[in-house]
This record gives sequence, C-alpha cells and structure tokens, in this order.
Amino acid sequence: MAKINLKTPQEIAIAAESGEILGRIMGEVFKKIKPRLNTLEINDWIEEKIIRNKAKPSFKLVPGYHWAACVGVNNEVVHSIPRKDKIIKEGDLLKIDAGVYWRGFHSDASWTTIVGNQKLDIRNLKFLEAGKEALKKAIEAAKPGNRVGHISQAIQQTIQKAGYSPVEVLTGHGIGRKLHEEPFIPGVLKGDIGKTELIRPGMLLAIEVIYNQGKPEVVMEDDGWTISTKDGKMSGLFEETVAVGENGPLTLTRVGDFLC
Repeated sequence: MAKINLKTPQEIAIAAESGEILGRIMGEVFKKIKPRLNTLEINDWIEEKIIRNKAKPSFKLVPGYHWAACVGVNNEVVHSIPRKDKIIKEGDLLKIDAGVYWRGFHSDASWTTIVGNQKLDIRNLKFLEAGKEALKKAIEAAKPGNRVGHISQAIQQTIQKAGYSPVEVLTGHGIGRKLHEEPFIPGVLKGDIGKTELIRPGMLLAIEVIYNQGKPEVVMEDDGWTISTKDGKMSGLFEETVAVGENGPLTLTRVGDFLC
C-alpha cells in the first residue's frame, strides 16, 4: 500500500482555510464568466485574487507550469494552458482548475460550466449534472472504513449509468504539504476493491471526476500540457478537496456551495 501522510486536526484546520480561500475565489470568478473573454484573462483574475488573500497559486509551484490555473474549453480535458488568443464563446463548456497554497498546505478544485445563456442545451446540461452527481457520490464514499476503490466505483458507476466515459488514465490524488500526494484516486475500479487503500481519518483528498461524452481515450496537445479527448467530443471536470474525519468526509473547497 502507498505511504499516506495523515494530517492532524490542526493541519486539517489550516487546509480548511486554504480550501475556503480557493472555493470562494472560484465562486467569484465563475460568476463573472461571459462570452468573448479570453482564458488568460480568467487566469489573471484567479492569480490576482489568490495573491490578494496573501496566499500563493499552487499551480505556479509545479515545475515548468507558469500559470495560476488551467482553463480549458469543450474537448480539452485537463492541464489546459490559459492563452490570450483562446476566446470563449456562447455555449462553450468552460473548465477551470486551480489551487491555493496557504500556510504550508495546498487545496485543489475544479468545475465546469456552460458559457452564456444557452442553459437550455439539454444534452450538455445532463452531461454536467452527471459529473456533479458523481462527485457528490464520490465524496460520500470517502468515509473511514471504506477504501479508495469505493470512491472510484462511485465515480465509474454514476458516469457510466448516465451514458458517459470516465477517463481512465487521469486520477484524483492525495493533497497536503505537496500538491500531489498518495493515494491516487482513479475514476474507474480495476481489480479487487479490498486491495485498494483503506480510507482513514486524517486523509486529505482531491477527489476528481474527469469524464467524456464520447470515448475515454485522450491525447496530449503540442504545447506539452493540454490533454484533450481523442475523438474530439466534450469533456467535463469536477473536483473538491475533502478531509476525512472520524465521522465522515468534510468538503473544504465547497465550490458547488459558493456557486449557489
């Protein structure tokens, strides 16, 4: 089994502060999204707000990555580099993924929305609702006594039941003093659930639902960061940072709540 860095209650409290900063910023930024913005503008808003909170953008601490956020559209899956020439338009599926480093602890969250007023696009609305539901069920599964495989199973079953494909080669992860820690949390269950990592109080997890409207295969773009769907179909992304307590999971970033 992986070496898990369990957090003390005091460390969880600091991580909760980091999560609150990130969730609030994500809520503020998503409420400003409209057509004709470029993705670099969105990144700059996020970085400005993080710094204003006297925190640091976690993603800029990743070697080789020079932006505060990943901002993708439509068939882009994860790690999308913000660009001035990437203009978002009415009806686009916009994904924002960002992290906050605060008092020695990282938080990580992402969300997907439909740009503009085309909320009556039933196909994309159903697609995003499936991702939110999968994230909800995955977080509920992150309770002591369960295993990481129960989280993976919740994601896989919810996404596949809705008619979509969880991406198999990308995962959620542990988080804490490092942005990416053990355990890794796949979106599909492979093998015996009993052989996956036991969930224990003190775990800090970035639970991530990464899924496609079409097939699960993805490709790396020429920029060396952006990963897109191989078949060109839409992709969705939902993630929250979650602490495992004695009585169950506690969502620290609460992006969904800040968007209400």
